[in-house]
Amino acid sequence: MTHIEQIETNTEAETFAVGKRLGESASAGDIYLLDGDLGVGKTVLAKGFAAGLGITEPVTSPTFTIVHEYEGRLPLYHFDVYRIGDPDEMYDIGFDEYLYGEGVCLIEWPERVEELLPDTAVKITINKDYEKGNDYRCIRIDN
Repeated sequence: MTHIEQIETNTEAETFAVGKRLGESASAGDIYLLDGDLGVGKTVLAKGFAAGLGITEPVTSPTFTIVHEYEGRLPLYHFDVYRIGDPDEMYDIGFDEYLYGEGVCLIEWPERVEELLPDTAVKITINKDYEKGNDYRCIRIDN
């Protein structure tokens, strides 16, 4: 059964708080797919997620390195696979070991490696609606 939660935020702090709540409830082996256009707040949500795991170091998007690893209550493996040309490239970095390890995976641009992802992954989609304000976000969580 699919459970869908939809949350509307109107500030960066509210988007951060959604991520923090998700991080606080995350368990080892969880996989979160973070989907949305450029500039919708994926990194803000990721920063909140890391805070929810007790990570205090600065969190940045791993656009050029593919993955950043952080230590908190659980290890966080933050992926940005935007620059991946072929999903098989992910095996070169041990992607399956990250997915099925003791940490939590947060993957930006998951559609680029969709065939490598388990059906149990939680999908988080962030959308903007400028008619509702520049900082308005609609965050949909499918798990």
